[in-house]
Amino acid sequence: MSNPKVILVEDDEALRKAISQTLELGGFQVLQFARAEDASGAIDRRFDGVILTDVRLPGRSGLDLLHDVMAVDSDIPVILVTAHGDIGMAVDAMRGGAYDFIAKPFVPECLVVAVKRASEKRSLIVENRQLQTLTRDRFAEPPMIGESKELNRVRNQVANLGPTAVDILIDGETGTGKEVIARQLHAVSGRKGPFVAINCGALPESIFESEMFGHEAGAYTGAQKRRIGKFEYANGGTIFLDEIESMPLQLQVKLLRVLQERRLERIGGNQLIPIDCRIVAATKADLFKLSEEGRFRTDLFYRIGVVTIQLPRLADRREDIPLLLSHFVMEASRRFGRPVPVWSDQEMSEWKRHEWPGNVRELRNFSERLVLGMGQQPHWIAPEAANQATNGLANPENPLVDSSLHERVGAYEKIIISEALRRSKASVADAAEMLHISKKTLYDKMKRLGIPIKS
Repeated sequence: MSNPKVILVEDDEALRKAISQTLELGGFQVLQFARAEDASGAIDRRFDGVILTDVRLPGRSGLDLLHDVMAVDSDIPVILVTAHGDIGMAVDAMRGGAYDFIAKPFVPECLVVAVKRASEKRSLIVENRQLQTLTRDRFAEPPMIGESKELNRVRNQVANLGPTAVDILIDGETGTGKEVIARQLHAVSGRKGPFVAINCGALPESIFESEMFGHEAGAYTGAQKRRIGKFEYANGGTIFLDEIESMPLQLQVKLLRVLQERRLERIGGNQLIPIDCRIVAATKADLFKLSEEGRFRTDLFYRIGVVTIQLPRLADRREDIPLLLSHFVMEASRRFGRPVPVWSDQEMSEWKRHEWPGNVRELRNFSERLVLGMGQQPHWIAPEAANQATNGLANPENPLVDSSLHERVGAYEKIIISEALRRSKASVADAAEMLHISKKTLYDKMKRLGIPIKS
């Protein structure tokens, strides 16, 4: 790994060379500039180092350079070198975004310490951004968070059934993560086409055929041009039919024919169009019971229910609550720009005892309220428990209230590494490749973060 970078801006050539030598001995790679105008061209959002600049420069000043840097990336640390008479101005500059200032004459060791501190901060910020990018790019589908027996059963089913062409029914209560599992099935299927989600309960009967199967130009009033339906659009991919139990019976007949023949006709057309898409349906109801009652077609039930994945309630996988809560809190903290809250063992015990009727969705919503500081306690915590435990955001005795950037990055890093290890089936080599780091780096991070190494 290359030495951390410092952009040094100093018009006095002798002093510039002396500072550069001091920083190079301290382990830094120094880029020297005599003018702020020249330094500005070397700075962009990808710059992962520190700016060290004199305030008084010919032409544009160090404060002008500070303004330029803040416009590019306000998280780039800028250290101002000032004369004694400029200290008041330097303090004002820190309020405007400067990281630190050093007054002349300065002790070389103090300069190196200040730059190292700024460099460590920049390194953490860059690493955090890389992790977020990695999450978006490599783990675009929502992860399955947890290590409970019930979730591992689902995880194994996804791994085994995902690469096959079989249509699948996902059965689970509201908020158990049916779409998450559908996206996981698509991710491991190897299919190159899109994932298309349709809420059958929200699709009006009057536009059902047009939305699902498309129409030709002039098929009806207002159909001015040909429209491709959802099934055609999902060609080569996966189509997810959520809340399929809410689909009217007359529409179920039309859907059944397409599922059986794997061909469709656009409205107003005569051509049979072959479709190649994986069907994943989801329900929160007992479809067998509904079919016996005549409220769901029996033939459609058997067509989509060849294989069923039953999702557990959150109350049946309580040991996953701490991991889920940590994951959702990190997401919410990043999205809302709020500090990561902390909680006591007593609070976690109460949360694990809660029934969570809304399942994982309810836990996610609670996590967001926790980050936003909306209420000291959830409404379902008993008064006596509330007297014994206070939210970590408001507990002055909790030493982690002001969690550092390092702690927050570490918590997020642990989630990403754990997910990579799950995806690689505990192969450190494969996980390291997935994360674009060396095996040694991954082993070091696992040791530091307390992630067990499975032999």
